[in-house]
Amino acid sequence: MLKTGIMEKEIVKKYEKVTGKLIQLLSSLSDKQLNTLPSTGGWSAAQVGDHLSRSYDISEVLKGKVEETHRSPDQKLNDIQGLFLDLETKMDSPKDIMPSEETIDKKKLLTSLQDKIQNLKKATKNMDLSKTCLDFSIPGFGSFTRLEWIGFNTVHTQRHIHQLEQIIENIKQ
Repeated sequence: MLKTGIMEKEIVKKYEKVTGKLIQLLSSLSDKQLNTLPSTGGWSAAQVGDHLSRSYDISEVLKGKVEETHRSPDQKLNDIQGLFLDLETKMDSPKDIMPSEETIDKKKLLTSLQDKIQNLKKATKNMDLSKTCLDFSIPGFGSFTRLEWIGFNTVHTQRHIHQLEQIIENIKQ
């Protein structure tokens, strides 16, 4: 485990806060609003939620093969934050987490997101978050520790919360 445990708790708490805001934003929309494409182009709020739901399938990576980490377990967090919270940088989603182009049911979307968020929280309760995960890595970053995966999900969600806020503003005009 991390020597301090404080950093670990702060990162998990931030993840919980950010995912709570995500659920609140998506819950505030009707089915029609959720699936309305913004006039400025891009994804609907439902598609943003679907994309995030697909990206939250990291519990298996966290439970998979790991090894001791020979660096600070949070070493890559600043770089992750720098890239994902730079809203001027445009990114393309990997194909395997592209959202559906079909109408997305609000209840199913929220249930999927809430289940995956809970699964991640449960999975990490008794894990050593300082271990490096070996089953999957992000191009350009290499392997993440479990702690960095939680941080990655947090900043990825923060980036899309900003996008959701813009979508909501656009569709409510």
